[in-house]
Amino acid sequence: MYCNQFLFRGVRSSKFRHVYGDPFKREKCYDNVKITKNAHDSQFCAVNPKFLAVVTEVAGGGAFVVIPVDNTGRLDFNVSKVTGHTGAVLDIKWNPFNDNIIASCSDDCTIKLWHIPDDGLSMHLTDWIVELQGHKRRVAYIEWHPTAENILFSAGFDHLVIVWDIEKGEAVNVIDCHSDVIYCMSLNRDGSLLATTCKDKKLRIIEPRTGILKSEGVCHAGSKASKVIFLGTSGRLLTTGFSRHSDRQYSIWDQDDLSHPLVTDTIDSSSGIVFPYFDYDTNIVYLAGKGDGNIRYYEIVDEPPYVHFLSQFLSGNPQRGLGFMPKRGLNTSICEIFRFYKLHTTRGLCEPISMIVPRKSDQFHEDLYPDTASTKPSLAAAEWISGRNAMPILMSIKTGKDTSPTYAPKVNKTAQANKSDAMINKTLNNNKRKFDFLATETTPDYRPRSIIIEKEEKTNTNQKTQFQQLQQLFNNMGVHPEAIENDIPLIKDISTMEDNFNTVNELRKAYLRQSDELRHLKKQLELSRQEVKDLKEEIKRIKGK
Repeated sequence: MYCNQFLFRGVRSSKFRHVYGDPFKREKCYDNVKITKNAHDSQFCAVNPKFLAVVTEVAGGGAFVVIPVDNTGRLDFNVSKVTGHTGAVLDIKWNPFNDNIIASCSDDCTIKLWHIPDDGLSMHLTDWIVELQGHKRRVAYIEWHPTAENILFSAGFDHLVIVWDIEKGEAVNVIDCHSDVIYCMSLNRDGSLLATTCKDKKLRIIEPRTGILKSEGVCHAGSKASKVIFLGTSGRLLTTGFSRHSDRQYSIWDQDDLSHPLVTDTIDSSSGIVFPYFDYDTNIVYLAGKGDGNIRYYEIVDEPPYVHFLSQFLSGNPQRGLGFMPKRGLNTSICEIFRFYKLHTTRGLCEPISMIVPRKSDQFHEDLYPDTASTKPSLAAAEWISGRNAMPILMSIKTGKDTSPTYAPKVNKTAQANKSDAMINKTLNNNKRKFDFLATETTPDYRPRSIIIEKEEKTNTNQKTQFQQLQQLFNNMGVHPEAIENDIPLIKDISTMEDNFNTVNELRKAYLRQSDELRHLKKQLELSRQEVKDLKEEIKRIKGK
């Protein structure tokens, strides 16, 4: 019996046992970024395959910079920013179903949605597309629903969590079961449950549509902020926080029983708040502390002790915040399974860090890249509000194609259901047209309408008068004006364009094409005027003889 207890079981087998972190070279980083110095415990960074957004330090109000992911290197001093908030920006999140839409919350008690053109910002953006007002104090955190379109969650310092329908610009539900400041929000895989941590040291599981509190329990005994995240579809959660002796620790919980944790373990004795990041595809959780230089990562399993330490990425530069790239933006040829965007504390640098599984072959490895969440929503906002739940629509990272249907199949689908789908598609198309229209640049004419009309009338009158004078001169000389008109085209007819422009690029190309035509017409007009002038001089010369 004594020998059986101490049998050597060997090293645990795992394909992620040798994962390592590889920081990008300096020329592939984003330099000269004025990262905010706000002490709020947020990430201040959001990334998708198109853009990188970083909250910046400004003198008044709040702003964040949006950079195309490929524009690495040193940023211009006067780089364009999103500057519509009147208070400091506290959190930013990209829409998971539209890479051009970003949400931001601020000290000014509002949440704003912004549309970013595909080419990035060419000037400061101050016009938002949606503004959500409902919090009485500053808004601390925002989260997008993982499967339903146009559903956004916000948590404020007024102890409220508000569920928004951004298409209508109104609140769906207000959750007021918290007695103190909310530290964190997390949604499960299908968005049917909301987990929160609070300053009262309690962990809560809430049904977001009704606000019903399903379960609650004491989370961590320390007084500092704690964070929570759902561990996929396993029905378990992971929280990070502090013990009563100020040691950093993590705990695993069963979402149906929060009376006591399944596992609790101490991380270290540092003072920075630990942020958890969970990869649904590989079941790896990353723990990164604010002000730390290292990132620890663990593998999550279904059997006790549920968590197995893998390794850690070490760095001498502390981090102010971390953003992460969605799976569809990773480089599969180097076996990259996760990518952080690290905001340095001591200098204005955003440094990408790739988490790589070392393998010799550069071919696509299906065991490392299962189907991941796509950019198509599983549900419309109205469907989710009515009570439906759905898992995310999956896509293949190798082919980029969806591997599951957009909407769950319905038996005996009626005409009413067809009509509902048609209305949803119409709404989506209308939203796309609105965003394209808002992205176009216009040059306003501030002159009064009466002056513009008077100017046009004078121009038309002058043109008619000059033509009549020429016609009279030609009649006196015995030359028919139609012959001159055929030789000298004074006015060229331009057919009106009836094209429908669907994107900003098409509109810009049409604008450039018309500009070239106008320059060509101006040259022809100058030549025609010169020929008319020569004819007048010839007529005077003939009269003089």
